[in-house]
Amino acid sequence: MRQFALVLLGLLALAPFRMSGAEDWPHWRGAQRSGIVREDSGWKAGKWPVGAALWGKNVGKGGTSPLVVGGRLYGLGYAEGKDTVYCLDATTGKEVWSVQYDCPQYGRFKTGDEGLYSGPSSTPEFDPETGCLYTLSTDGDLNCWDTQDKGRKVWGINLYDKYDVPQRPKIGRQALRDYGYTSSPLIQGDSLLVEVGSELGNLIALSRKTGKQLWTSENKDPAGHNAGPVPMTVEGVPCAATLTSRHLHVTRLDKGNEGKTIAEYIWETDFTNNIASPAVHENFVLITSAYNHNALCKLKIELTGATKVWETPHPSKICTPVIYNGHIYWSWRTLKCLDWETGKLQWEGGKFGDAGSCLITSDSRLIVWGGSGKLGLVDTADQSPKSYRELSLQDGLAATDAWPHVVLSGGRLFCKDWHGNLKCYALK
Repeated sequence: MRQFALVLLGLLALAPFRMSGAEDWPHWRGAQRSGIVREDSGWKAGKWPVGAALWGKNVGKGGTSPLVVGGRLYGLGYAEGKDTVYCLDATTGKEVWSVQYDCPQYGRFKTGDEGLYSGPSSTPEFDPETGCLYTLSTDGDLNCWDTQDKGRKVWGINLYDKYDVPQRPKIGRQALRDYGYTSSPLIQGDSLLVEVGSELGNLIALSRKTGKQLWTSENKDPAGHNAGPVPMTVEGVPCAATLTSRHLHVTRLDKGNEGKTIAEYIWETDFTNNIASPAVHENFVLITSAYNHNALCKLKIELTGATKVWETPHPSKICTPVIYNGHIYWSWRTLKCLDWETGKLQWEGGKFGDAGSCLITSDSRLIVWGGSGKLGLVDTADQSPKSYRELSLQDGLAATDAWPHVVLSGGRLFCKDWHGNLKCYALK
């Protein structure tokens, strides 16, 4: 009887993370890590254009996007020499708890574009099994917080200090850029994968419970500037795709082969600005950047390497593409739709600026967040296969660039700018 009671208490402790009726947003780009959500856009319910915000709060500077799990919103931001981890009630915006640690506004090797960003860029990673939250600062502070114990720190390391990581190298003939750490940690099994970019390995696996190093990747590239490794399966083998400063790199994760390289594809961008993350569908990967590439490239990944399927002169500079129902979508300056099989442009439209992200809802519509607070709702090719069809557009909803990714969970839309102004809108 006592054993049963203990099991029941354990289940109740995890109830907020497992019993929510809404789809949670526990990772970068949502529950499926794809930018596709199982939630309705609210278009047929008359929720567009969105009305006044249900609530708003400043959570500190940074390009990091919020997470929403079990009715709680987790955010990370910088102010006055400290990073703060926030836990808010997602319905009201009321603070449940917060924790702080000392941190500079920029990474220690900061170089260039300081007027366009500041504070953390890495979106946290949530562990639904334990309720732990993993955060990474621009200066390499990797921390594990217990969200069931008011953000108690479980463990922490500094990647620069532990792995003696140098400044990123200059690539190409353009000026050097170094924005510090930007990649989100990635939970895979008992491991926490982190793009460290050290001489020991670009990708390093740590114990998610203790932070102890488990293995390092064969690839030793400096870290890229995007949102980090993406899980994928290649011929039945679990892998991670990472766009480093020099390559699209695919690493094995299966036991006995951890860290081994199965594929590399050279992709060096001026200013080290491989910013858009790899987008994965089955055993295919999309990589894209502007500058000297100005292209989007589709690669087929096998255990024996990477093969280019096509390359098209339609780049995304910032926004990671979303792959959905035979098409590819992203927002950079305009919203674009390409055919998945051929890479041919199907349509483009709108004006959303450099900053931007998008997601696709269960009723096959695109929610676009970009510019300095421009929010749009657009039909996908499912409803409008040959032309851009805008259903709603609002502007001026933010104070500055909308670098953080837009989030939809529980019928609520969360929009944030890099100055930390976070607003919640009702879509149901």
